[in-house]
Amino acid sequence: MQTDSEPETRATGIGRTTGALLIIANMIGVGVFTTTGYMAGALESPGAILIAWAIGGIAAFCGALAYAELGAALPHNGGEYQLLSRIYHPALGFTAGWVSLVVGFAAPQALFSMTFGDYLSQLLYGEPSQFPTWNPPLVFGMALMISLSLMHAAHMGTGTRGHNLFTLGKVVLIAGFIAGGLFLGKTDYLTTGGQLRALEALRQPIFAIQLVFVSFSYTGWNTAAYLAGEFRNPARDIPWSILIGTATVALLYLGLNFVFLIAAPLPELAAAQNRVGHVAAVGLFGAGAGRFVSWMIVVGLVSTLSANIMAGPRVYEAMGRDFPLLKILTVRRAGGGPVIAILLQASVAALMMLTASFDALLKYVGVTLSIVAGLTVLGVLVLRQRQPELHRPYRTWGYPVTPLIYLGVESWMIYQLIRESTTFAGASSALILLAGAGTLITGLMLYGLIQWFSRRLTPRP
Repeated sequence: MQTDSEPETRATGIGRTTGALLIIANMIGVGVFTTTGYMAGALESPGAILIAWAIGGIAAFCGALAYAELGAALPHNGGEYQLLSRIYHPALGFTAGWVSLVVGFAAPQALFSMTFGDYLSQLLYGEPSQFPTWNPPLVFGMALMISLSLMHAAHMGTGTRGHNLFTLGKVVLIAGFIAGGLFLGKTDYLTTGGQLRALEALRQPIFAIQLVFVSFSYTGWNTAAYLAGEFRNPARDIPWSILIGTATVALLYLGLNFVFLIAAPLPELAAAQNRVGHVAAVGLFGAGAGRFVSWMIVVGLVSTLSANIMAGPRVYEAMGRDFPLLKILTVRRAGGGPVIAILLQASVAALMMLTASFDALLKYVGVTLSIVAGLTVLGVLVLRQRQPELHRPYRTWGYPVTPLIYLGVESWMIYQLIRESTTFAGASSALILLAGAGTLITGLMLYGLIQWFSRRLTPRP
């Protein structure tokens, strides 16, 4: 593996603005437009919903502060793979890379593509009963994912410019939606359930389960760490990109959910489930606005999927440099991205689109990524003790309180899931926890097998 003093250099040269936009694009995806409807039915309190999004935003920002220090001090492509290998052991780093492939990037790509296909199909054909027999949601979603994957494999610069354009458009549209909603919404809807219901919800395991959805929606604040070696000035640009990108999204999420809650009565939002954005737009602006918001979501999903496709393969490429059996993952086209790694990621995502359900996939992603991110944030505390002399161009603001806040929120969420999974009603939570644990164990087993084969194939002196 690379040393700390040898950061990777790339001709592409990502700057601070593109880095921040990458984070914004990777964070604002399907979650914020789909999860609030489910949360409305589960929590039955606007106050509890806003508190959940606020807690998620605070946790994400505290985690981002820690990642900013690690990314500036260890500026290499690979994200948690490189960081956990460096901080703990290569086995944990490899497991994080495996999780990135299956959970961190391929699964969200499948979710984004599935949602894109659903929304676009409804815009073009109306209700699902009117869809053609050739399954347009699957075809549209698969076509978008494959097209963007080929674009990033062929030319890094084209992918960067395209993602910037889509992301700026998405931020402008969301900000406009929030501004309009603040003028036209009805704050009377916020009184549903009352303050006591909100406080009661905070003490229930169901609140922690809703935080899994929120955690997934905030996923992506660590994107810059995956592309650390491709920044022109990692020490300066990585912290700036992570902090500005995360803070921007947290404010947009809080504003957007506040507008959702003053746009329509809570029971209507609960009935809408993953179409909560459409219902809120109709409540605020009329029926025609519902189609506009659906188009906004479609455009936003394009930029989110593009940023996801761009970041993930750098993890597998870094693994290919460290493990001879995976060297094929380092193949690049001139001026393009890691071709084989991008195609592998697209293949796994396509398989998930064909076999997995949306709801189970979303919870699985939220829980598993929280475990890996928690280990990484803990790494800031470990490195401060183990290597106090390490050059740190940026130091975590509020250390050690801010990393501990992130670890506390994530630990509480997982503890409540474990507690709920021991009940009869918590069978689905138990399956999600088992799936997450199984993914981690599989990564450790693969690491052992690769090491064993490498020793067998290495000629003895």
